[in-house]
Formats: sequence, C-alpha cells, structure tokens
Amino acid sequence: MPPLLHPFYPVVPDLAWIERLVPLGVKTIQLRLKDAPPKEVKRQIIAAMAICEPHNCTLIINDYWQTAIELGANFIHLGQEDLAQADLSAIRKAGLKLGISTHSHEELDIALGANPDYVALGPIWETKLKKMKWQPQRLERLTDWAHKSDVPVVAIGGITLERAPAVYKTGAASIAVVTDIVSNEAPEQRAKDWLKLTA
Repeated sequence: MPPLLHPFYPVVPDLAWIERLVPLGVKTIQLRLKDAPPKEVKRQIIAAMAICEPHNCTLIINDYWQTAIELGANFIHLGQEDLAQADLSAIRKAGLKLGISTHSHEELDIALGANPDYVALGPIWETKLKKMKWQPQRLERLTDWAHKSDVPVVAIGGITLERAPAVYKTGAASIAVVTDIVSNEAPEQRAKDWLKLTA
C-alpha cells in the first residue's frame, strides 16, 4: 500500500499551479484557495480532481470541507479555527481523510483529539508567505512532534530544498512546500529537483 503522503507536498494557491506541477510527477498536492467565490471554488476543485486522478496524485483541499464532501473529494486540510467550526462527524461519514495544522502542544492535543490522518507543524523556519503569530518551531520541536505523534507529521514553513535533508532526519513524513515552489524563478525545475530528492 502506498504511503498516505508523498515526502514532497506542494501547497498551491490555484488550479493553474496544479496544471503545471501534477504532470511532472507530483504525488501529493494541496489546493489552498483564498477568498474565491463559491462557484469558482467548486470549478477549481472539480478541475483539480480531474487532473490529479489520472496521475495518481493525492489532492488535498484546504478549508472547504462542505464543498469537498459535495464533490466527492478524498482529503481535506483544516487550520485550528476551521477545525473548531467543522462538522467532524459529517467529514468522517463522507470518508474524507483529514490533515490538521498545529503550532503548539495545546493545538497538537486538540488536533489528535479529532483523530486526523496527519498533523502539520509550522512554521519550522520564518516564512515570508504570511504574517505568523507563532515563532519558528525549529527542528528540535519537529523531532519531538514526529516521535510523540501516532500519525504522520508534515513540516511546513520556510523549508527549501537545501534544508530538506535535515527536516527528513527529524522523522517528519512529508514536507509541505509553498514559497520554494511558487516564488521560485523556475518552479517546474525546482519541483523536479524536489521529486529527485524524494524519489
């Protein structure tokens, strides 16, 4: 049975990135749409599912759990605020796999109480993507998380290809990569380099 998550896990802002990256051989990808109207959310998720399925790529939908259920998606990711408002029984009844963001021991306990399929810890290093109220978690805490958690741990935040080997040594199952791909001058080549590293 293949692993739940590929070690290289890009997180992208829209469908156009899925069209660019999935045909390269990416096997896990998250669609993190922000501030899109419901009709556009639905359109992009349907199209993303159609691209990912023939490539055997696991598509993870960020936040929009009701739409994911409606469209028959397989996997969602929730932040702590979204988790607090989500209907976990409806999510489980629909057979959706679930990833949850964590930033502290308290949030880890909350996440594990929801019986997730993985937990994400971040930011490992400072990230330029968004203003975070959390200080960088560093590799020591990631190692702690990886050894304490009964589910796979995903590292996120400020992780570049060059930093990846040290991250994998902590026991993290996967690295969620954002700016190292979407802000890269040659994102397709960078994705290929990540795939080569994690082959």
